[in-house]
Amino acid sequence: MADWLAALDRRAELRAKAGLTRTLRPRTAADAVVDLAGNDYLGLATHPEVTAAAVAAVQAYGLGATGSRLVRGSTDAHHALEADLADWLGADRALVFSSGYLANLGAVRALVQPRTLLVSDAHNHASLIDGCRISGAETVVVPHAEVAAVRAALAAAPGRPAVVVTESVFSVDGDLAPLAELHAAARAHGALLLVDDAHALGVTGPGGAGGVTAAGLAGEPDVVVTATLSKALGGAGGVVAGPAEFVRHLIETGRTFIFDTAPPPAVAAGVRAAVRLARAGDDLRAELADRARTAVDLLRAAGLTVSAPDAAVVSVTAPGPEAATAWAADCRDRGVAVGCFRPPSTPDSRSRLRLTVSAGVSRTDYERALEIVVECAP
Repeated sequence: MADWLAALDRRAELRAKAGLTRTLRPRTAADAVVDLAGNDYLGLATHPEVTAAAVAAVQAYGLGATGSRLVRGSTDAHHALEADLADWLGADRALVFSSGYLANLGAVRALVQPRTLLVSDAHNHASLIDGCRISGAETVVVPHAEVAAVRAALAAAPGRPAVVVTESVFSVDGDLAPLAELHAAARAHGALLLVDDAHALGVTGPGGAGGVTAAGLAGEPDVVVTATLSKALGGAGGVVAGPAEFVRHLIETGRTFIFDTAPPPAVAAGVRAAVRLARAGDDLRAELADRARTAVDLLRAAGLTVSAPDAAVVSVTAPGPEAATAWAADCRDRGVAVGCFRPPSTPDSRSRLRLTVSAGVSRTDYERALEIVVECAP
């Protein structure tokens, strides 16, 4: 009976030798580390209006939703948030899930019908990859951001229903997908476009409405948008937005919606307050863009290989997984939290530090944190 546990120990040893060990590190509420790892881009997770809305909802509804959305979990807080999100994204309707991961699994599966072909970008997030796998549909993985490869994949499947699956701002390197061109390629072949706007919502586009809106695709009948509510909005949960008919289909058939407990009403209320602040946050977005440029200039001047960010993610190449782990640990020891991305989390086997820009960090702390990243570089 212990053989399977011994096998797990052996696999853990192999991961450790490859520099791929993962460790949970709890933080306290009083944690003083400068955060260049979290995704609270606009600093809204602790905004007084956001926390006050959440506290008021806890007092009104209690801690949890008490059930799935179709049982007892749908509150007026959820429906008000969905209305605000649909309006912001320019969609007919929006549906809130308990996580962005489940929103992507549900959206991909709901877009699949018999003989559907999924055309997925090689740098897509794990939730989109898993959505494609779970759907059971044939999936063609195309080179990153190559529209010609998307066209070729669609042309090779004439007459079949198809969905082009992409992020807007990619989570690994922070680059922006050519959404307008992808949409044109999809429409030319009668295909749909599914866009995960997680790292763009609140950060790019008019009023922070995301990459789909910035590309002029908001409200298009052949476009479905997903996003997480845990990044620029500082909360938790996910959303799928698109044509009303598709959202109805999700409500009636989406397993990750039907069989999952609803997000707590307090989270929905807090995120709704964050949406209001994000829509009016052009000054915060300007600050994010300026800070991203500052990071790139400083890191490149130090001889580091850095992505050119289109939003608030800055990727810095590390020599390898062990070097990335040591680099991140050295930064943490000096009071700076950074993301550490290693295979298999990276799509190209390249290890990176991922720095996320946050308006919630003081400018002085932010610039000093960048200097520490440079000083700790291997």
